[in-house]
Amino acid sequence: MTTVVVVGSGIAGLTAALHAAENGCRVTVVTKGALPDTNTRWAQGGIAAATHPADTVASHAADTLTAGAGLNDPAAVDVLVGEGPARIAELVARGVAFDRTVDGDFARGLEAAHAVPRVLHAGGDATGAEIQAALGAAVRRTGIRVREHATLRDLRLADGRVAGVELDGGERLDADAVILATGGAGQLYAHTTNPSGATGDGIAAALRAGAAVADLEFVQFHPTALAVGSPFLVSEAVRGEGAVLIDDAGHRFAFDAHPDGELAPRDVVARANARAMAAQDGHPVRLDATTLGAERLAQRFPTIDAAVRERGLDWAREPIPVTPAAHYLMGGVVTDLDGRTTVPGLYAVGETARSGVHGANRLASNSLLEGAVFGARAGDAVARDRDWPVPPGDPQGVIAAEVVIDAPPFSRGALQEVMWAEAGVVRDAEGLARAAAVLAAWTADPSPRSIEDVNLLLVARHVVSAARSRTRSVGAHFRSDAPDAATAALSLPVPAAHTDVIPASPEVLAC
Repeated sequence: MTTVVVVGSGIAGLTAALHAAENGCRVTVVTKGALPDTNTRWAQGGIAAATHPADTVASHAADTLTAGAGLNDPAAVDVLVGEGPARIAELVARGVAFDRTVDGDFARGLEAAHAVPRVLHAGGDATGAEIQAALGAAVRRTGIRVREHATLRDLRLADGRVAGVELDGGERLDADAVILATGGAGQLYAHTTNPSGATGDGIAAALRAGAAVADLEFVQFHPTALAVGSPFLVSEAVRGEGAVLIDDAGHRFAFDAHPDGELAPRDVVARANARAMAAQDGHPVRLDATTLGAERLAQRFPTIDAAVRERGLDWAREPIPVTPAAHYLMGGVVTDLDGRTTVPGLYAVGETARSGVHGANRLASNSLLEGAVFGARAGDAVARDRDWPVPPGDPQGVIAAEVVIDAPPFSRGALQEVMWAEAGVVRDAEGLARAAAVLAAWTADPSPRSIEDVNLLLVARHVVSAARSRTRSVGAHFRSDAPDAATAALSLPVPAAHTDVIPASPEVLAC
């Protein structure tokens, strides 16, 4: 019997665990919080899939490729959209109660860069929580072993392949295969929609094991995080329902950047927000949802409505302040279409992986779908693999810093500020060189750090190196010193985030 350790308990990890167990594997899920403490739990907008006769998988594929600036792997996109409807049916069978119309059809929302409404949601804006609860219950029913409050320290290797994991406290778990599903690395940045546990643990462990990584320069910044109190995502679905972005003068500026206005791809809207903020001394822009009315806002977006009102804001009566924030990592550990990495016995799924499905910019609400589709494929593959074929790929090297700099003392906050300023929404060669020099100085510092800080520093070096290597702007990677024609107008520097925004807390959301 194949023994499998799955590290991470979001949609990708739990789907992989369930499929592996249902295929006869002995499975242990390891998670550094409680089982529900994941990015998935906080996902608001929903999950995209072509489930209506008026929609097609070809349309979904075209939208995914357009948002990804053509850098997607077409085969991966075909898998994502082609298998998406079956994974939705599986989620329903596992107990996910998606919202329905009076006719019993799925209620479908429209989000940025989608040609038609295809985003399914549950509990209004509690889609992630519904999925997390259903999958968690299924895991418990299946009898899969769960190790909560256990942090991955490293992968164990033997004879050139993965042999298990080492956890904090020195505990070791032997395994024939390991599936990394630890999410992304939003905590690289001073302002993020990700929870505090998003510290790149799986990517860092894979790097130390010699696995190939790619596309780490493609960091998606969500345009609309609340700029009052702790960072809190205001879903793209709010703009899909009709909310608009305005500056201090009341000008609806998003159409200055793209003909689709507020529903342009996220990278375009995030840069438009940053440009508008720079033009008004760094003050947040405003999201105006007043035309939707109090009843509609509370019904369709109960979670967001409660968070907004807890901050003393009445978004049914007045626009609310928002700012861009780090949201999603398109790159990660290189995998094939079944989650296999370049290290035998090691798999990666979800935001940890770079399957090629997102290209340079993820289409809204494709993240939950990716976790369901590729989690299932990895869980099936690990049960049938014997020789663990290795997909092609080379470990990504780090470009050495060319300058010596007097770096400040290392702290997570200092790291986040460097990444926000130099490798954030807008980058350039000079700033990236400064970031590389600071990160190199910190790497040479032998002072002790938590494993999360070690992981963040390692991933930060690779993000900056990748951003330096890609010298032209594309998708979410915007170089003000080499903008493409479509985005040259948005090359103003990014202002420091509004002073009322506090770095991540357990309250923040991701989708």
